[in-house]
Amino acid sequence: MPDKRENKWEHFAHKADMGIRGMGPTKAAAFEQAALAMTAIITDLQKIELENEVQISCDGKDDEILFIDWLSKVIYEMDNRNMLFGRFEVEIDHDQLTARAWGEDIVPEKHEPAVEVKAATYSELRVYKDKNGNWVAQCVVDV
Repeated sequence: MPDKRENKWEHFAHKADMGIRGMGPTKAAAFEQAALAMTAIITDLQKIELENEVQISCDGKDDEILFIDWLSKVIYEMDNRNMLFGRFEVEIDHDQLTARAWGEDIVPEKHEPAVEVKAATYSELRVYKDKNGNWVAQCVVDV
């Protein structure tokens, strides 16, 4: 199932690791885009087939904690299932996040993983609305 939304994510410079930033009209969209930015550190997103769906849920006492928990769960699912995800659908209700992720098993020859993302960190952690009213979710990930 193709995702018709425009991708709005980017990487940003950091001394030792890699910064990721997701942007969107909603907090959920910003979280989705940040997860794509994180995956794009590992491989070209266009190489990931959306064959399998995985359910992910987490909670956090505030937006920043929820964001770190979200990325940590995505990292866990990628590692535990030996998968890469190329699409995310996130719903946030107060401090509860439920999501679906689509992807496929890692095939080193196909995906040519550049690095392994080990953890989402509190460095540069921010979840906020920008001056245009769009949501931004960012942090540095340990690679």
